[in-house]
Amino acid sequence: MFERFTKGARATVGGAVAHAERVDADKVSEEFLLLALLDQEGGRAPFALAALGLTDRRESVEAALADARRRGGMTRADADALADIGIDLGAIVSRVEETHGEGALGGGRGGRRRRTGHRPFTPGAKKILERALRIAVGRGDRFIGEEHLLLALTASPGVVADVLAEHGATYGTVSHALYGDGEAGGDREAG
Repeated sequence: MFERFTKGARATVGGAVAHAERVDADKVSEEFLLLALLDQEGGRAPFALAALGLTDRRESVEAALADARRRGGMTRADADALADIGIDLGAIVSRVEETHGEGALGGGRGGRRRRTGHRPFTPGAKKILERALRIAVGRGDRFIGEEHLLLALTASPGVVADVLAEHGATYGTVSHALYGDGEAGGDREAG
């Protein structure tokens, strides 16, 4: 599949690995793919991110990702669902952090060092790469670009999609910024 990646998409994947290495994460997650996209200059995805104002609000995006990491990767919808049955996720996080230290639920960071520099991708990050392929094929594109990675991040349920949506970047708004067509021509539910 990687032979179909454009230079920008390859740079995004490499940037995601670099982000994971920088924080000593055990694996490369969807979060790192988003951060790598925010690092890119030139190209379609950086244009869409700038058009939607995300590059100007990078600190807010990073803070929202850190907050989700602190909650053990639970989305706001997860927290709301737990609250509906009387479970206060914030209180649980506070108790865990009192006992085990701040960020104890973050997982996957600062663990044991690997002997090799290779960091595997999380199942979620692999699904993003697969979904990017399906989105590209659904649009009739021959290559997978960073714009397809961005669309896949918005179309895959989870923390990254929630953070993007909180900042105004849904599948529809990103598709409109990229192509001017909303969801037409792409398969949001591909996969």
